[in-house]
Amino acid sequence: MYKQFYQVPIWQDGAKLLEKAYKITRNFPLEEKYTLTSQLRRSANSVIANIAESHGRFFYKDKIRVLYISRGEIEETRSHLYVAFNLGYITQEIHLKMDNSYNLLCKDINSYIADLNSKNVKA
Repeated sequence: MYKQFYQVPIWQDGAKLLEKAYKITRNFPLEEKYTLTSQLRRSANSVIANIAESHGRFFYKDKIRVLYISRGEIEETRSHLYVAFNLGYITQEIHLKMDNSYNLLCKDINSYIADLNSKNVKA
């Protein structure tokens, strides 16, 4: 097991995606500052915040419950990216890269959940 939340590979991957989300939202129109820009940044941040929170939980079922929340935040982030693409704020290339990366992160979280579930059965 990892000693610190920031050592967990899914947290590291999510943090890289969060950084990219911040970079692409810098170019959003000023009128989106308190709407789409804020929503995208907050949901992307919530992905890694929930992974970190899961790391701090003691019981496997509790860890898994919080990871499910992180998966939901991924879907919210993907939705915001889709809206940004439809409004012309990001290119199709950026949208596809970010969407695929978040989809992969979701799969990695599923694998982590499966691993925790297998440990929970043994415990």
